[in-house]
Amino acid sequence: MLLDQATAEQLKAWESELAEQYNAILGKNLSLDVTRGKPSADQLSLSDGMDGILKGNYKASDGTDTRNYGGLDGIAEAKRLGSDLMGVPSSNIVVGGNSSLTLMHQTMMTAYHFGLTGPDSAWKNAEQPKVICPVPGYDRHYTVCEQLGIDMVTVPMTANGPDMQAVEELIKNDSSIRGMWCVPKYSNPTGVVYSDETVERIAKLGQIAHADFRVFWDNAYAVHDLVENPPQLASVFELTAKHGTEHSVIQFASTSKITFAGAGVAFTAASTENLAGLKKFLGASTIGPDKVNQLRHAQFLPNRDALIKHMKKHAALLQPRFDAVLSALGTAFDGTDLGNWEAPVGGYFVSFDTRPGCAKATVKLAAEAGVKLTPAGATFPYGDDPENRNIRIAPSVPSIEEVVGAMEVFVVCVKLASVRQALAG
Repeated sequence: MLLDQATAEQLKAWESELAEQYNAILGKNLSLDVTRGKPSADQLSLSDGMDGILKGNYKASDGTDTRNYGGLDGIAEAKRLGSDLMGVPSSNIVVGGNSSLTLMHQTMMTAYHFGLTGPDSAWKNAEQPKVICPVPGYDRHYTVCEQLGIDMVTVPMTANGPDMQAVEELIKNDSSIRGMWCVPKYSNPTGVVYSDETVERIAKLGQIAHADFRVFWDNAYAVHDLVENPPQLASVFELTAKHGTEHSVIQFASTSKITFAGAGVAFTAASTENLAGLKKFLGASTIGPDKVNQLRHAQFLPNRDALIKHMKKHAALLQPRFDAVLSALGTAFDGTDLGNWEAPVGGYFVSFDTRPGCAKATVKLAAEAGVKLTPAGATFPYGDDPENRNIRIAPSVPSIEEVVGAMEVFVVCVKLASVRQALAG
């Protein structure tokens, strides 16, 4: 099906055929959901061994009673786990509660209101601070900025990561730029892994940016590989040290999609100065994180090898679901002009671009047919995809059979929305 070469008669015939298929789907009364990248119940069960792992011994290696108050930084064992996950020295890590999003919000709020390196560094001192957002990207990052009243400016994602020429030009020409969001490995939603060159150029941004500029490096999928011999992400920590820009990047990660999504452990890695600013804020808002949970995580995942072995069990459950999505897209759209998509080898999402102007109609048709998709536009700041074409597919929670069923509906909806747009045009 090549719409750009179709006659009006062909389009009408296709519309009639697809409408018949769609009406048949409506009669099935489906209820399927591929909206959020959550672990499935089977994935969560992989970590059930944490339950009772402490066997009543709540003492950390340094003698700390993890049941009590204190320990703002997190216990040493948990910092070791963070080091295994992030490839950063334990001394540069703060361990929090279950959510890296919480740490990101707290860090950006500190940067905005109080300054990470003192009151003079507060972003609110700028006339209207802005943060760079590669698009398509992660909707919850945008929510943080919106809540804090920080403007967002976009740059395109490429096959190698953000368009770095666009990033560098923005920073050079706009002194109000104070930050940048990044999901550097298996980027949400495209699945892109930043190239070595891209990581190095990001590490060098501190040389041209405002002194208070910070990259928020959300490495949520650092070990979430689906294949053997996965692509490797260059160390931004080592590269900022190389270029003398250690203060310009703050890293985040968590075990939310490694162990229990609602009861994991989150990590922030940064320079000593950045961590000092964050801990000043944390010290006013908490008497310490859940160190019992930190200890059981550290015992469940005692080293890097155990972590990788555990993640291979996740991959075995996820890969067939991704295969089902990619097979459906390839069968339906290879050789057509109806859309483009990525074939990620890790992470939690598949990103699909319809023809310009068709995403919202596709999502609406799917919803009416009983398949919930992430709202069109959600992968752009303010929910505004200027081309109305990007749709994020999250296949982790449904069964393989349900993913197959959802994709059958998705394919029909993409085709029907595309043909109807062509007829209307």
